[in-house]
Amino acid sequence: MFKLKNQTFLLTNYEKLRFLSASTATALANTITNPYFHQQLSINLNTQIQQIPEPHFSQPLDTKFYISVLLNCRTIFQIRQVHAQVTLNGMLQNLVVANKLLYIYAQHKALGDAYALFGWMSERDPVTWSVMVSGFAKVGDYMNCFGTFREVIRCGVRPDNYTLPIVIRACRDRMDVQMGRMIHEVGLKFGLELDHVVCAALVDMYTKCRAIEDARQLFDKLQKRNLVTWTVMIGAYAVCGNANESLVLFDRMREDGVGLDKVAVVNVVYACAKLGVMHKASLIHDYICRSKFSLDVILGTAMIDMYAKCGNVVSAREIFDRMQEKNVISWSAMIAAYGYHGQGRKACALFPMMLSSGILPNRITFVSLLYACSHAGLVEEGLQLFSLMWDDYAVRPDVKHYTCMVDLLGRAGRLDEALKLIENMTVEKDEGLWGALLGACRIHGHIDLAEKAAKTLLDLQPQNPGHYVLLSNIYAKAGRWKDVAKIRDLMMQRRLKKVPGWTWIEVDEKVYQFSVGDKTHPQSKEIYGMLKALSKKLELAGYVPDTNFVLHDVDEEVKLGILCTHSEKLAIAFGLIATPEGTPIRITKNLRVCGDCHTFSKLVSAITQREIIVRDANRFHHFKKGVCSCGDYW
Repeated sequence: MFKLKNQTFLLTNYEKLRFLSASTATALANTITNPYFHQQLSINLNTQIQQIPEPHFSQPLDTKFYISVLLNCRTIFQIRQVHAQVTLNGMLQNLVVANKLLYIYAQHKALGDAYALFGWMSERDPVTWSVMVSGFAKVGDYMNCFGTFREVIRCGVRPDNYTLPIVIRACRDRMDVQMGRMIHEVGLKFGLELDHVVCAALVDMYTKCRAIEDARQLFDKLQKRNLVTWTVMIGAYAVCGNANESLVLFDRMREDGVGLDKVAVVNVVYACAKLGVMHKASLIHDYICRSKFSLDVILGTAMIDMYAKCGNVVSAREIFDRMQEKNVISWSAMIAAYGYHGQGRKACALFPMMLSSGILPNRITFVSLLYACSHAGLVEEGLQLFSLMWDDYAVRPDVKHYTCMVDLLGRAGRLDEALKLIENMTVEKDEGLWGALLGACRIHGHIDLAEKAAKTLLDLQPQNPGHYVLLSNIYAKAGRWKDVAKIRDLMMQRRLKKVPGWTWIEVDEKVYQFSVGDKTHPQSKEIYGMLKALSKKLELAGYVPDTNFVLHDVDEEVKLGILCTHSEKLAIAFGLIATPEGTPIRITKNLRVCGDCHTFSKLVSAITQREIIVRDANRFHHFKKGVCSCGDYW
């Protein structure tokens, strides 16, 4: 059942281990024959050892004594000295002492010494094997970890719920789902699959290996689920992009009467941030308050991020102000929150406050600050912060900081400076950097530079349809329809499809989804009636649909038809029908909101006196009384 592809157990490192074994033996021999050994041992262990016991002392006393001495060892040299005395006194035959010595070697990552001792041990028990398996895993020597575990099974030793999770975590760290499944089979054979510790480790491993269905099947098999398994499964869905299922499990967990601890709550908060659903954020906050969880750095920071990504930066700031203790991540999270809500000046104002509180910035802080400057058009402030990074705070700029700077300069129309920055940078360039330049070219219609950026992007990520679509849109905006057709043909040849645009809206604790021209909603007739009524009012207010945002080579009349039924507009119309007057309308778009829908949303917020909050792929837009929080700089 359990076979390794590589049957040469310990062959790769065998010579190295054998050499280390020999060096350990030499050290032991030298130490034992040293007449000053007793004195040195006493001194090196800070005078803990007053007298080394003679071999005729009672074994229980000797065992406790040597274990105590081993636990106080701070260096490999000290451990080897004790090893020498244990050997001299014959205590190495005591399995408890030998296992503790093996464990101490492994704890100090002295795997050569540990393996030498392991090889000399005439008696081994499950603890012995577990220590060796764990030791190899700890230093990242996964092949020897797996090889040792294979020998455990071959020797007929029954694995337990300590050893098996160690090997499962090794599979997780290697992202080796095939090996993980073989270890899972071992667990089945020995009846450990439904053990809570083993199950949690398996679920975690399958999650990290992106085998979420395997994780869920295992979770569903459990007759009784404890806090750990619930927490791991909730976190698994959040990490794998199915945050909604995380929150469904959270509700089931409460229904089953399982109380959450702080780790589980942080996972739920994280999932809610990914989903961006405001009513869930409020429910989770209420649960945290009722459960009287303290607002420490980890939970507080997670809640700042949750509220910010649910579109409520005011509540995020309230959480931030209530936190008794803040670290650099807390400050960076609040700065980032202001950044993607378009409040760049508030983000920058936090920086001196952070410094005055004694917290120094790190690389994440500067990414948050530069992002905020980029989306608020604060070019000079961004340039100044970028220059301060290394000069004043010894934070070396990486590709993310350069990407923010390219975005900052590009949005401001300073494309030549952005290109010069790219050409002069010494760090490795990635797709995010060139994507920022291509996005700036779209804004300012710089086709030559767009082609250069797109060529590099397609070399880096030939299977990403977004790059093709962005270049196609740039050509379409310039009326170069032959080039648009070439890009689309290239996509067809490579079997790539454009990601369709979707908009979601939350109404009465339920999420509705719309696509362009969507008529699947039960209230479609009312939605289109509302759109028609809005269009008449908007025309009186001076609104003229901007068909430049319909990037298809079709007649103007057809363009108008497409434009009027964009998914954002359908979601807003439904929100006006289905939500009480005076309440905000919150929608989420999976792509960047188009310019015409941006203008539409501003005017609708004015004529209906409703706040409209739009979360698109890049940022938040808050439309209120005919004005957007982005200041039309986006």
